[in-house]
Amino acid sequence: MRALMIGCTLALVGAGPWPAAQAQTAKDAKAAPAASEVRYFNALGDLLGDLPVDAFIKETRQGGKLVASTLDVCYSVSTASDRKDRFVIDLKVEGEKLSGSGQSIESKTPVTVSLTRKGSKSVSFDGKITVGSHLTSVSSPDNADVDEKEFQQSQVVDDDLSETPKDFTQVSPQSVAVRVKRENFAPLVKSLKGQNVQIALDSIATDCNALRSGHQVLRLFVDPARAPALIANLKAVPGVVAAGWTSGTYDMERAVRFPAGDWSEGGKLNRDKFTAALTALAAKVMSAKPATSTWNEATGELTFTLKRPSQLAPALELTETLEITALVSPDKPGGSDRLIVWLGVPSSKTTDETAAPQLQFSEDSGGEEESTFNDDDGMIKAIAAELKGQRWDTDKASWK
Repeated sequence: MRALMIGCTLALVGAGPWPAAQAQTAKDAKAAPAASEVRYFNALGDLLGDLPVDAFIKETRQGGKLVASTLDVCYSVSTASDRKDRFVIDLKVEGEKLSGSGQSIESKTPVTVSLTRKGSKSVSFDGKITVGSHLTSVSSPDNADVDEKEFQQSQVVDDDLSETPKDFTQVSPQSVAVRVKRENFAPLVKSLKGQNVQIALDSIATDCNALRSGHQVLRLFVDPARAPALIANLKAVPGVVAAGWTSGTYDMERAVRFPAGDWSEGGKLNRDKFTAALTALAAKVMSAKPATSTWNEATGELTFTLKRPSQLAPALELTETLEITALVSPDKPGGSDRLIVWLGVPSSKTTDETAAPQLQFSEDSGGEEESTFNDDDGMIKAIAAELKGQRWDTDKASWK
């Protein structure tokens, strides 16, 4: 009997805690907060009327319920300006109502936002946004959200900056880019005074990527012979994150790679010899005569002109002036036994160069026209043959 009681007691003792433990586990699971989920609406437009905008809304949800929302808007300060400003407003969530206020980052302009969010899979945002004294009615229907990964991929901006390119087929030897912190941007630009470089005007305007990343990319054009030293100096400037080469304006289909031996002297291009040969060859192919030639000491480009009788109206004995720009550089950084010459697309202008008085033409109505020739006329092919050079094969991405 005693053994039976002990057995029953042990059974009760052993079984007692389990129901309570299971109940506590269930209670803990019920009390655990729902996991947070972040989603983005990254294709919002027309938020500020006619002003160009790049905007998105970031939402945080718990258990499918919206608990936080942030509106990020980068916009042009006017319809006629490339200058950008940006505001980031944390919105108060009250059911379908989203509201908040703040100021723009650049001009410190007051901003107020009042929106209504409706829908689940397809979401609309309607309401008003006031920037300064400018009130805009917002109507943004049919917005689909994306996850964090897809959003970040959409925000990546390739500035095409290469610090150590293997050659000059993807980047240009005269095109330099420098990525710098925004607070150091203006001092960097001012430091370039007197350095005989050209600044790409469109790169001094702050774009949306710069406002969001905190870095701005300045693009420069410089003589390829001076580019390595310039890049080395830029890397030592306060605030500079990276400096290197970037893509340029010349087309690889208009490039010729050739042995440097016959055209170099003391490790440098013999400019006079190369100019004479290039202009004479181009003139022969174009049935023209060499006129002028000038080397740009800032960019390292050769610009030459050729003259030939205009075929627009032969009886008027007009003159067509062809202008061609060329860039010459070693085919890779650090020097090489091969050079590349890139030839720009020729421009053409027709004038009257007969004895005075001369006819005058309006450039807006035909005085300046596209050239009547292109590579099919054989200029680049003839130059490649004369220089014993190679052309670029775009399909195979290699020299042929």
